[in-house]
Amino acid sequence: MDYKEKNDKKKRYLRKYKKHTQKIARIEAELEEIRRMKSHPSFSADGMPKGNVKTDLSEYVSQLDKLERELQDEGIAQVKTYRDIKGRIDQLQNESERDVIFYRYIKGWEFWEIAKVLGYCERQVHRIHGKGLAHLIISQEK
Repeated sequence: MDYKEKNDKKKRYLRKYKKHTQKIARIEAELEEIRRMKSHPSFSADGMPKGNVKTDLSEYVSQLDKLERELQDEGIAQVKTYRDIKGRIDQLQNESERDVIFYRYIKGWEFWEIAKVLGYCERQVHRIHGKGLAHLIISQEK
């Protein structure tokens, strides 16, 4: 496996945390939408009000329950992923590399944002990022 492939593999691994964050946000938006729809009268596909409130309510509760369980499971997965990634970032010897990798993959910041906070030019942040990836150790199964 060449240098580029190794770095791409490491980037995919590090991006797992952001994927959890995005999925949690989507599930929360779905929950909000279902609750919002429930606060308005229900209509069937033909535009007529539904007559069976009990069935409508049980479907609503079922949808909420399913999404809330999915949200909880995703939250647990996110915490596990965070701990794993953060542990690997903390193993980096260079503090600047730790900072850049943390801000990039845990906080999801753009390179220019990292440069501004750390007081580097953006080009230097890219160099530090590259070195940080090279020094980051991930296991083969990731």
